[in-house]
Amino acid sequence: MKKLVIVLSFLIFTGVSIFSQTADDKILQDLDNLQNFDDVDLSMEWTIVSQKPGEDKSVNVIQIFRRDSEKNALYLILKPEVDKGSGFLMSGDNAWSYDPGSRKFSHFSLKENIGDSDANNNDVRASSYVDDYNIVDAEDGVLGKIEARILTLEAKNNEVATPKLKIWIRKDKNLPLKQEEYSLSGRLVRTIIIPKWTSVGGKFISTQTLIQDNLKEGEKTQISADKISNQPIPDDVFTKAYLERINNK
Repeated sequence: MKKLVIVLSFLIFTGVSIFSQTADDKILQDLDNLQNFDDVDLSMEWTIVSQKPGEDKSVNVIQIFRRDSEKNALYLILKPEVDKGSGFLMSGDNAWSYDPGSRKFSHFSLKENIGDSDANNNDVRASSYVDDYNIVDAEDGVLGKIEARILTLEAKNNEVATPKLKIWIRKDKNLPLKQEEYSLSGRLVRTIIIPKWTSVGGKFISTQTLIQDNLKEGEKTQISADKISNQPIPDDVFTKAYLERINNK
């Protein structure tokens, strides 16, 4: 099987800056709320198209199941054919990959990449900006012609894949448009553009995401999501037994 693949600064507040910081905290909370599916299950199908210089496009199709209320997620590889039936299960702090060829499970890191793409496993799993990050800077700006609030964040812990983030959030809808991910040293690692969103049960989820690997020139990935549903998912889907059983059909 192929290798798999988000401190508050010390500030002296004036009356105006206190209001600004509070407003930015609310923006961050709104981002979490818009994408929080704790009250329903979520399923979808991802098509991941990756490009590397001098190579043919790589296409992965993945069926995804999420139950955020229990921190459970499972995804099943549908394409390419060589990886068909491979699966990945995340439950709480535990994560495993399943190889149908050997019929064995292996523990893996959420920081690893999905297939040959620039998407990583943490992109699939539910996360929280408020729980995982502190706002260290904020300013107004534009992205294209869209007015945005730009927030710079630093991780509160070592459990997240990215220690530093910079996010462009459109002001009219409080949706993220662009995200830059930085290493601890401040080096730009990935750039993510999110041009398309859809509403699912009053929440929002991206239907198109563009990822640029800033460490490897010319490498980029596009993720398209469809077949999005918030219908209940059977409990046994979030088990190792399900991955084994689906491959015996």
